[in-house]
Amino acid sequence: MNTEKTRVCILFGGRSTEYKVSLRSAFSVLSNIDRDAYDVTTVGITEEGEFYLYRGGADAIMSDEWRNGDVRPVTLDPAPGKGGLLYLEGGEYKKLAVDVVFPVVHGKYCEDGTLQGMLSMCGIPYVGCGCAASAVSMDKTLTKRLLSNYEVPQANAAVIDARELASDEDDVVSRIENMLSYPVFVKPSSSGSSVGASKADGREALLRAIREAERIDRKILVEEYIVGREVEIAALEEADGSVTLSCCGEIDPGDGFYDYETKYENDRAKYYIPAHIMPETEIRIKETASLIFSVLGCRGFARIDFFVRDFKGTEQIVFNEINTLPGFTSISMYPQLMEKIGIPYKELITRLINTAGV
Repeated sequence: MNTEKTRVCILFGGRSTEYKVSLRSAFSVLSNIDRDAYDVTTVGITEEGEFYLYRGGADAIMSDEWRNGDVRPVTLDPAPGKGGLLYLEGGEYKKLAVDVVFPVVHGKYCEDGTLQGMLSMCGIPYVGCGCAASAVSMDKTLTKRLLSNYEVPQANAAVIDARELASDEDDVVSRIENMLSYPVFVKPSSSGSSVGASKADGREALLRAIREAERIDRKILVEEYIVGREVEIAALEEADGSVTLSCCGEIDPGDGFYDYETKYENDRAKYYIPAHIMPETEIRIKETASLIFSVLGCRGFARIDFFVRDFKGTEQIVFNEINTLPGFTSISMYPQLMEKIGIPYKELITRLINTAGV
C-alpha cells in the first residue's frame, strides 16, 4: 500500500485589498487540514506581491507576523510538469516538489485569473476555478453581460469608465440618472468583500461613491438599489464532476449594507442557516445557482449570492454576484453552509483538494 502523502502548498496573502481576509482563511485551513494525508508547505505573498516560502506556525499568519519568521524567497518552477517551487537558500535556488496548490487567497491578482493562469502555465494543479472562469466571475460587469443571455434575474445597472468621468462628468452622471432612480449602489467592477462599494442617495453622494470605487477599479458598476434579504448558497464540485449545493443562508447586516466593516470588523451582522425563505424560493435559487456555476465554467467551489425581495405575496430572487474563492475561515458562510448539509470543515478541505486541476 502506498502511504506517501500528497504534497499540498497552501498559498496565502496577496497583493490585494483582501490580504488580511486571506490570513484569516489560511489560519483556519492550516489549523484543520488533515496532516496524516497531506505534507503541507506554506507560501505567503506580501501586500507588495513578493512570494516567500514560510516555515512557521499558523498563529504568526493570523497576526500578520509571518514575514518576521523563517522565510525564503520563492517562485514557481516555470517548467511545465516539474510541479514545484524554486526557493532561494545559500545563494542558490533549490527545488521543492508540490502536487497541488490550494490558493487560500482573495481579491485582485488572486482570484481574478492572473494567479490561476500562472499556475496553469507551470502545470501545477490547483484548487478552484480555472483562468477564464476566475476572470469572468471576478469582473461583475462581464458576469452580468454573460448571464443576461440566460435570463438570470439581475439588478438594472449602468457601467462607466473613469476616463469618461474625467472627460465629461455631467454627461456621465446624467446618463446614470436617466437609467436609474436614487438610491443606487456603486461598486468597482472587479473587487470583493464589498471593498470600495457604497450606497448613494443623490448626485453628490453618487460622485463620492464613484470616486471611492475608482480607487479600486477603472470600470465602475452603478446598480439599482435592491431592497431585499441577502441570501447565499455554496456550490461544491465532487470528484466525479457532479455539483453539490448547500442549503441557503441568510445575512442580516443590521443597519446599512453588508460592507467590509460589517463582514470582518464588528458583530452587527446576524446569520441564519437555513435562510428564512419559502421552500419554492430555495428551489429557484438552487436551480439558478447551478445554471450560473455551469455557464461560467466554474470548478471546485463557489459561493453564489442573491437578493430575495417580497413582491405581491411572493418572493423574487435577484442574482448579486459569484465568489470563486470565498472567505474560508471556519466561521465564514461557505464552510458553515457546507457543515449544515453534513460536510464538516476538515472533510471540505479534503474534497476540494481532490478536485484540483490545471
